Amino acid sequence: MASSASNFSISSSSSSPGLPLPPSSSSSIAPKILLAKPGSTSTESPANLRSRLPSVGSLNLLSDSWDFHIDRILPFLTENTDFTVIGVIGTPGCGKSTIMNELYGYFDATSSGMLPPFAIQSEETKAMGKHCTSGIEPRISTERLILLDTQPLFSPSVLAEMMRPDGSSTIPLLNGEPLSADLAHELIGIQLGTFLASICHVLLVVTEGVHDTNMWNLMLTVDLLKHGIPDPSSSTLSHSQGVNLVTEKEMNNNLQRSGDDHLASPIFVHTKLEDQDLAPHKVLRLRKRLAQYFSSSSFMRLNHGSTSKERICPVSAPDIKINDLGLRELSLVLLPYRNQDDTEGAQYESFNTMLGKLRDQVLSMTCQSFARTVSEREWLRNSARIWDIVKKSPIFAEYGKTLQNSGMFRS
Repeated sequence: MASSASNFSISSSSSSPGLPLPPSSSSSIAPKILLAKPGSTSTESPANLRSRLPSVGSLNLLSDSWDFHIDRILPFLTENTDFTVIGVIGTPGCGKSTIMNELYGYFDATSSGMLPPFAIQSEETKAMGKHCTSGIEPRISTERLILLDTQPLFSPSVLAEMMRPDGSSTIPLLNGEPLSADLAHELIGIQLGTFLASICHVLLVVTEGVHDTNMWNLMLTVDLLKHGIPDPSSSTLSHSQGVNLVTEKEMNNNLQRSGDDHLASPIFVHTKLEDQDLAPHKVLRLRKRLAQYFSSSSFMRLNHGSTSKERICPVSAPDIKINDLGLRELSLVLLPYRNQDDTEGAQYESFNTMLGKLRDQVLSMTCQSFARTVSEREWLRNSARIWDIVKKSPIFAEYGKTLQNSGMFRS
């Protein structure tokens, strides 16, 4: 699946996790980011084992000051042009990291003590109200899937970490202008969504339940503010001076340019659904709501199809096509609670079965490709410049000031 100007499909295979090591110059094997495999005799939980192993936090693409660091992941990338970038954003505890582990090819092996590529919440972490992922954490599978997990959006624990005693933000945004932590927290979520929509082939948008539309609202805002951010394969980015340096002239040129931007193909995933949420008529209602919500958005113009395989749910929905009702569809996946199993006579398919189907869908779907062929390393360097554009965008600055003056956030 080369990053060419045409659409492509992702093929899948399985991989197994080990310690993160950069590629050896004498090896012809493609580098991979993997995690440690403790002895199979260990009875400790993966969360406890992870805490005693060398931290892979240094691989985070974003620093505490919200700067992008390509040197942390560049040694793991190659000049290969046949790769796919999959990102995820979502609310706290919705299962983002669990989904990314499945895409990586990791299968739950708690009994053997094998660690997942992405940390998942332990009972202790949940009880303390903490989050496992900070910034953007990358992993690379042997299939050359570049997986980008992100910190939770609309997260009280993230907000608490970035708040000073006076209520201001510890993270500089909008060219360093002092902001309240709650406003900065709101803007960070929009920046992350915009950035991932600009550099990924596929973007998973994950929400717990069916009634929370915060992620839908955020993606509409992303669509509104993303104008002018260039394609990750843009020659303009490749010829820019430095890694993270974008001049004001380059910024204005990017904002004035049309037709040179990229938009990831979104998949909307709703997790932890109750049995009543999976009733066929309610599934159809959700599909219609999603299609109506984004009917005027740029996401509807993407050529990622609207076939039945992209509407995954644990029950056969009514055989009614949304486009028969005058609406186009976006990809929608419904996942039940994890404790559901595949026992004979079960009303719906289990969480594990549906998670496997989600992986199959993502790895076989037709994605929106980049404008031209680009290597993994060039993609990363250009992504750093795109992050700089997002941070310095005058459109974001104006939107931030509008929110600041709205009275909705602490001044």
